[in-house]
Formats: sequence, C-alpha cells, structure tokens
Amino acid sequence: MPPLPAPPCTTADVCTTTRSAIVAGTVTGHHLLDVEGYSRTKELFPNGTYTNSLPFTVGGRSWHISFYPNGLNPGSADFVSIFLGLEVDQICAEPVAARVQFSLLDRAGKPVPSHSRATELHALFHSTDGFAFGFPQFIKRADLENSEHLKDDRFTIRCDITIAKKLRKERRRASSRFVDVPPSDLHQHLGELLASKEGADVTFHVAGETFQAHRGVLASRSPVFRAELFGPMTEGGAAAVVEIDDMDGQAFRALLGFVYTDALPEDMTPEEEAVMCQHLLVAADRYGMERLKLVCEDRLCRHVTVGSAATILALAEQHRCHGLKEACFQFLESPAVLNAVAAAEGFEHLARSCPSVVKDLIFKITDC
Repeated sequence: MPPLPAPPCTTADVCTTTRSAIVAGTVTGHHLLDVEGYSRTKELFPNGTYTNSLPFTVGGRSWHISFYPNGLNPGSADFVSIFLGLEVDQICAEPVAARVQFSLLDRAGKPVPSHSRATELHALFHSTDGFAFGFPQFIKRADLENSEHLKDDRFTIRCDITIAKKLRKERRRASSRFVDVPPSDLHQHLGELLASKEGADVTFHVAGETFQAHRGVLASRSPVFRAELFGPMTEGGAAAVVEIDDMDGQAFRALLGFVYTDALPEDMTPEEEAVMCQHLLVAADRYGMERLKLVCEDRLCRHVTVGSAATILALAEQHRCHGLKEACFQFLESPAVLNAVAAAEGFEHLARSCPSVVKDLIFKITDC
C-alpha cells in the first residue's frame, strides 16, 4: 500500500520549505561563415577536398568549419558538405559533448528553415581522433545556385554550437510567487487608439492621404512634433491640419505606427523592409526619434548588398549613422565586392555627394 501524503500544515505546526536543483547547463555560441566567390571555390576544391574556416572559440574550445563545395565523397558529389571540428592543438583531458546546427542564411541574415540541419549530441575527446561532425549532404548545389540566397556569388552559413556542461547540484532559496504580472500591453492599447482615431485632434495630409492622430502622443515621442504642435507659433496651442510634402503615405503610416507601438510593420518582405527602413531612417532623423533611427540602422546593416551598398553608405554618412557606415565598410573590404559595387548604379552618386566617404573607404581597404 503506498504511503499516505503528508497532511497540510496547521496553525500549530511549523512549516519549512527547502529547495534544490539539478542543473544540466549548456554553453552556446555561433559563428558566421561567409563564402565569397563561390564559383571559384568549386574550381579550387573538387569532390573530396575542402578548406577550413579561421578558428573560433565557443565554450573555451577552439573550433573550425570544414567546407566542401563539391561534396565530401562520391555519394555527395551533387551537394555542398559542411562539418564542424576541433582545432589540431586542442587536447582535452575530458570529452567535449557538443551538438551543432548549420543554417543557410537568407538576405536578411535569418536562417532558412528548409536549409537548417542539426546533429545529435556528440562526444569528442581531442582533435587527434580525426573526428568532425556535420552533413555530407547539407544542401544540393543546384538548389543553392537557383535560390535567392546566393547573391553576387556569395552566401552565408551560420554555425550554432551547443556544448553540454558538467551536471551539477545546488541548493536554492525557496520562494513562492503569489501574483503573476503579465507583460506590458501599453503598445497594444495605443495601437488600437491610433486605429480607432478616437479623440484624434490633429490631421496630416501626406502624398494625397489623410492621417488622424493625437497631439499628446506625438509630442511625447518626438521633440520636433512637440515644437510643431505645441510651440509658441501655433494658434491656440495647436495646428489642426499639418501638410507634409516630402514623405510618401506608406512611410508616414509606418512612422505613426512606431510612435504609438514602438514597432515596425511585421508583414514586409526583405526587399520592402530595406526600402522602408531607408525612408524611416530619414524621417527618424528629421523628427528626432533616436530609437527609431537606431532600429532602422540595425535593420539596414542586414540589407547591405552589391546593389544597395552605395546608396546605404551615402545615407549613413548624411544622417550620421556610424554603425551602419562601418557595416558598409566591412562589406566592401573584399576587392571583388568593391569592384562590383563601383560598377553598380548608385556609386557615382556616392562619389559626388560624399567624396570624403570614398576617400575613407580607400584608406580603410589599403590598411587591411
């Protein structure tokens, strides 16, 4: 007969609660492998041959990625093979238990689900075992070459490594949680206020479209809106109608959405996001909205391509976006990429409008 459960504490009892934990922790990290001049790598490394990435460190161990552009063996001759291995000088007193996930990245820098593969947990003792783990048939070359993820003869693979830490046990402080506080939903309520137009007290005319909003919300988010809507030059403390001539309606709608919800539209394609973020960066600089400016700057760092690099670099220089400028410089470090950008539309405008940037770029590449 199973033992009866302990009775609940009564007022006469002294109840104590203790707590402990069994912790099976992990250490994670990732490495981005850019493959530039993909066509040339196929010529240099026939089936069964490979080249290694530079070493990188995750979990105190030094690793490398082995890239086989024409496959590991005859059975994978139509595929790109990819493997993770320990560096030659890594001698581990204890085994390293690790798993790896390789992901092809899209042009926005996000993993492509159909081309993301993960291994099981493997135990490696040291690199002299000659042990590496990965995928002989990671992606068919034809699929890669016919996809939009291979752009300007370059693509990126992300390698996520998870290393199992030693199991440990520890004492924990016992505590009780009596109230669960939900996350803030202020942005949802303000978004609904914008959509409903209830209480709106200012109207904007933008590129033939009409938008209604609330002066108080706009003024709280932008010092420029505050000055325009509540400044001493406004009659009665407000301007009922505001004309905006140098912005399109879609960008202004996204600007208002960010003012109320602190978020950008979610239903954009990568190409639409790249264009929208350029428009919104200009608007954010104009209206003194520093957070929006940084959000757009961060998003645009993922959209620097041969076709857009010159335009984005000019934008970064004109609006003092130092991080975005550095991202463009890093993209242009390769002479082959720089030559392709120089031949693309937009580079002449960059040279005319921002000659100092071209000069800085030449010096930076020369110093590399």
